[in-house]
Amino acid sequence: MNKPLMFYIKYFLFFVTLFFFSCNKSNSIERSPPNIIYILADDLGYGELGVYGQKLIETPNIDKLAQTGMLFNNHYTGAPVCAPARSVLLTGKHMGNTHIRANDERNERGNVWSFKAMLDDPNLEGQGPLLDSIMTVANVLQDNGYKTGMVGKWGLGAPLTNSIPNKKGFDFFYGYNCQRQAHTYYPTHLWKNDKRHLLNNYIVTKQEGLEENADPYKSESYKKYNQKDYAPALMHREALDFIDKNKNNNFFLYYASPIPHLPLQGPQKWVDYYINKFGPEEPYTGKSYFPNKNPRATYAAMISYLDQQVGEIIEKLKEIGEYENTLIIFTSDNGPSWVDQVDYNFFNSTGLFVNSRNTMKGSVNEGGIRVPMIASWPNTISPGSVSNHISSFYDFFATACDIANIQIPFSTDGISFYPTLIGKNQTQHEYLYWEYPSSGGLQAIRMGKWKGIKKNLFKTDSRLQLYDLSNDPMELIDVSKIFPDKIKLIEKYLDEAHSTPTVKKFIIPILEN
Repeated sequence: MNKPLMFYIKYFLFFVTLFFFSCNKSNSIERSPPNIIYILADDLGYGELGVYGQKLIETPNIDKLAQTGMLFNNHYTGAPVCAPARSVLLTGKHMGNTHIRANDERNERGNVWSFKAMLDDPNLEGQGPLLDSIMTVANVLQDNGYKTGMVGKWGLGAPLTNSIPNKKGFDFFYGYNCQRQAHTYYPTHLWKNDKRHLLNNYIVTKQEGLEENADPYKSESYKKYNQKDYAPALMHREALDFIDKNKNNNFFLYYASPIPHLPLQGPQKWVDYYINKFGPEEPYTGKSYFPNKNPRATYAAMISYLDQQVGEIIEKLKEIGEYENTLIIFTSDNGPSWVDQVDYNFFNSTGLFVNSRNTMKGSVNEGGIRVPMIASWPNTISPGSVSNHISSFYDFFATACDIANIQIPFSTDGISFYPTLIGKNQTQHEYLYWEYPSSGGLQAIRMGKWKGIKKNLFKTDSRLQLYDLSNDPMELIDVSKIFPDKIKLIEKYLDEAHSTPTVKKFIIPILEN
């Protein structure tokens, strides 16, 4: 063989080898497990972000998250209130199968609603626990090499039980163990792992109103409701520290913010900003949660402060060089509050849906369970993309395992939406399911464009209402009489999705017949 030919053969083989090496390296990088940050707002409505049409509250960092990632139009919480939504999220089981199906405050323990009683006796803190046998998505990620952290509101067990974050898969925890204590942003203490972290605040009960003869139009009348140690700021600092400490590890951070759940207590900088923007308003002087001089401004301030925190998380990821290797999911645990001091009509809190006490938080109407959801993962998710995929909280378990290349160790009710994130063909749910043993007893099904709802299940075998969400997202026109075939199929799904709760107080008797 002549020398020139030999040279070209060697040259060709060199580049073929280089090509295959590059391809293998590229595939390896593509499938290298990313960090996962799941940010869960509390009572944030579908319409309360700029990117979902909000006109008054400014959320530039969250909006930018959508611009650099994917916005979901059809994402649903697992439940219409706090604790069961978190149970669905962490266990991958929908409300027909998950262990916690309502807010279980376990009133039988004593005066569980007293901040002072809980301070004196930690046995009064917390909600009904998950069973020891239940594994969370954090357990699975932890078992597969992830460093796991949680900051924020837990709500799935009491401090002195086996159902605390550190025993449910989290290496680190800082925040509220008890969701009732999250009814003040200036608590006497938070929890750092399994120990109390005492704060420089004093007890103000939810039932305290303004002092006698206090002027509701003067700021000093509200002084006791704004103290020194602001819990969301303390928890945020711990979240940033967790990210920084684990920059050399794969990590999962569950950031369960209490914002914007009542009470109205926001950073003064942001409150002043919205006072200037909105102008004078009538104070809220009731005793539900706490009085507030500027309720609209404070509510908006809290959401903008959460937005600021999201921006700071992104900056921290960029600072440590992990931004492009991190999947960020931002969503809310249920629809917005209907309590008086939240002016949901002023803000159009549910966006496309009906703003009313019966169709927001605590309901299975769209305003109660359809929530904003944004996913950002630079160089993996196409920037500015929008998905109409119908998904729910119970999909996150399967999605996280799929992304991290982990075999799910048991059956869940979810379907991974990882294919949607990367622009691949996506398996669809036959239906999404909810039941709720409060608000009179509720059931609901989302099946494609169809939505079936049953109400007042504690009183009677409720007639199924049927809505065509493609034409009627506000659920105003019941078309059940026109589509009996859809009614028959939804009734079948309602029956097959339900299992008898292991906790007696979650039983809806008519569903057990």
